[in-house]
Amino acid sequence: MDVLKRNNVTVSGEGKQAMVFVHGFGCNQQMWRLVAPVFAADYRVVLLDLVGAGRSNLAAYDPAHYSSLDAHAEDVLQVLGALDLHDVVLVGHSVGAIIAMLAAIEEPTRVAQLVLVAPSPRYLNDVGYTGGFEPVDINDLLEDMGNNYLGWSGAFTPVVMGQPSRSELTTELNTSFCSTDPAIAQHFARVTFLGDNRADLLLVRTPSLILQCAYDVIAPLAVGTYMHRYMPDSELVVLDTSGHCPHLSVPQATIAAIQQFLRSTPTP
Repeated sequence: MDVLKRNNVTVSGEGKQAMVFVHGFGCNQQMWRLVAPVFAADYRVVLLDLVGAGRSNLAAYDPAHYSSLDAHAEDVLQVLGALDLHDVVLVGHSVGAIIAMLAAIEEPTRVAQLVLVAPSPRYLNDVGYTGGFEPVDINDLLEDMGNNYLGWSGAFTPVVMGQPSRSELTTELNTSFCSTDPAIAQHFARVTFLGDNRADLLLVRTPSLILQCAYDVIAPLAVGTYMHRYMPDSELVVLDTSGHCPHLSVPQATIAAIQQFLRSTPTP
């Protein structure tokens, strides 16, 4: 299978270094529309849809294969390999940030810099760790998804967006959620919300920007602080905004933080 078609890869820009964007749960590459084009003047911008999302090849989604985020990370690396990309800036949002992190761990020569937007290595609370959710919360979430996916999406997306005065953003996110195959979404949600990638933080050797929102129900500020503490070469920037999607709600602040990080980080 052509991996570029599988992941609906689109390429723009003329820069020597590539910047690759990985979206989060329930989303697709269009969610980067307010951020990615800004970098096309200086970078080769690569957008993709994770298998099971957007216009990817839905038939390629095998639940057994995608039982962990490592499979998605391998897909990202296959895309980089197909385009013969090295030393890229790899940008990921939410679970896409953890997928990007896993890809950088697996093939560090492929990734020069990591930008992790609203990441979380574990959503469940644990001893000495605040992930934001108790087991009963996740169980209820998964049960509601199974019982009435569209109804669940309508209730959950306002929480994710966290911008009650900007209904157009919540509507856009809900439309994206609702366009996702419910069975695939439920499986991916289970993999995402029940996963634990905290041990992987110590393995990251790539300079990393952790971009966190000050008020985020999905990935609380404590999560970003935790990641910064355990990732050897990381920088934590907190955006003074609410919600889990700063690339949509405060794109200019998101862009500025990324640009500042790239200016201060040595390039290959």
